[in-house]
Amino acid sequence: MRLIRETLRSYQSTRRLSHPGLSRGAFVAAQGQALRRWLDNDLPRVAAFGAAPRNLDDLPVMDKAQLMANFARYNCAGISVDQVRTALGADCKVGPFTVGASTGTTGNRGYFVISDLERYRWLGALLAKAMAGLLWRPQRVAIILPQDTRLYSSARSVPFLELRFFPLSQGVDKWRRALAAYAPTVIVAPPKVLRHLVEDGPRLAPRRVFSAAETLDPIDRAVIEHGFGLTLGQIYMATEGLLGVTCAHGHLHLAEDSVAFEYEPVGDGLVSPLITSFRRQEQILARYRMNDLLRLSDQPCPCQSPLQRVAEVVGRMDDCFRFGAVLVTPDVLRNAVVQADARITDFRVIQQTDGAVTLVLPHATPPDAIGTAQSALQGALARLGAQTAITVTHDNLALDVSRKLRRVECRLPADLRR
Repeated sequence: MRLIRETLRSYQSTRRLSHPGLSRGAFVAAQGQALRRWLDNDLPRVAAFGAAPRNLDDLPVMDKAQLMANFARYNCAGISVDQVRTALGADCKVGPFTVGASTGTTGNRGYFVISDLERYRWLGALLAKAMAGLLWRPQRVAIILPQDTRLYSSARSVPFLELRFFPLSQGVDKWRRALAAYAPTVIVAPPKVLRHLVEDGPRLAPRRVFSAAETLDPIDRAVIEHGFGLTLGQIYMATEGLLGVTCAHGHLHLAEDSVAFEYEPVGDGLVSPLITSFRRQEQILARYRMNDLLRLSDQPCPCQSPLQRVAEVVGRMDDCFRFGAVLVTPDVLRNAVVQADARITDFRVIQQTDGAVTLVLPHATPPDAIGTAQSALQGALARLGAQTAITVTHDNLALDVSRKLRRVECRLPADLRR
């Protein structure tokens, strides 16, 4: 009962802090008070930090490498990386705590520790942001992601909400019929899977669809929205927690009711966020440098939420191409190919380990579209001062459930990415 009360409390708090009648100034004041309490009471509980700082920016910036190297010092229970790894092969529990891991997109997995109270707090926030308009009648939610966690099992305690996990690691064919029989009213899945379901079945008629776990590319959004006849939502979530959810008008808003965001400029209007998760009490993330690239919006949203609106989650810093001192962000490369010819419906752009660039297109790409895309990509790089040849190859680009889809991928060695 205590956990259900925490879910309801989190739901109500989240709805109140994103209410259209709340001004940005009032929200910032409320956020500041919550952050101050967290800095005074929760942050000092872990060994990695000393006394509470006077201001948030008095703290040093931390990153994933630092967290993983000193993992036990950043959680109250002193749980080590080795304990997490052992638990992941069993029940994902260390004592009373739930542990989990990222899929390791770049070969470097991240880990987290969370209490039961925090699991249900997370659930209440997610329901408030993604399901508030649906909870008045029973819903069947299909979660299609690489790995299940005890976070999702929390939702099974909510009345009128049925949740079923379909493991992406098994492949779509393994559970295609079961998904059709389940007839989900809500689907949460990576965009590549949503597109596959639209193009290859089964026929589904959900009330709401959310993209998660991968960068949402415009060419996928168009296919998915047309196939389902719905506006596609986004759940922006990582190992570090829930970072943003799409509003009813289809615009992504950051989860500033539980996370304080600072921004490091990258160039061309893009930023990379530093996050401080001031609702988490067991594993402390303060001024944690994310690897993501965001384009923020300064336009008001019709939903009138006081939460920061995001124009686009562009990708990851790891996928920026580098040519000496020249850095090229994923959106520049992606847009060059997509806008070159409307007949191009899939592609990969890869900077190889030697710095060369390869454009991979489906076998059925029309010859004139190939040349147009190659020239457009070459021109986009040249305008930024990067002189390099573009090699074109062909592949069937079939659905690959063994790894995250990265249409733009940098394979340079780590020492050449700095």
